[in-house]
Amino acid sequence: MNGMQAIADRVEIEALRSELTDAVMMRDFGRVAALFTPRGVMRWPHIDKEFTGRDQIRAGVEWGQGLWEFFVQNVHPGVIRLDGETATGRAYIHEFGRMHDGASHLNHALYHDRYLRTPDGWRFSERVYEVRYLDSAPLTGSPPPATHRG
Repeated sequence: MNGMQAIADRVEIEALRSELTDAVMMRDFGRVAALFTPRGVMRWPHIDKEFTGRDQIRAGVEWGQGLWEFFVQNVHPGVIRLDGETATGRAYIHEFGRMHDGASHLNHALYHDRYLRTPDGWRFSERVYEVRYLDSAPLTGSPPPATHRG
């Protein structure tokens, strides 16, 4: 693999990770699912959930987001290791929000990723979520009124 192709692959994979975060934050569950391979897998071991295939991933993320009153996820770049038509990587996560049942949630976590080059570009073949720090102390803030949201 030449240097320019490796750079292009890294940029595209980083854009894929950003696209997924945006799709989750915008509650665009069809877009979330489309960023995975047809047999892709999303695992959340901390809540014993695994979703395989785009339909299950879409339903799983929609279910998960439906639990939140509000949710904010920030993703920070991590390592990307290229290996021809596949790659692995990690992304570092900071999330917070409040669930409809009133429980608060603040964490720092990682996504352990596997990527596959497809005719439509790089896609997730597997994404595994690992929580490294969790704080369930009540959040003191709240989202602004709906009229101030973008």
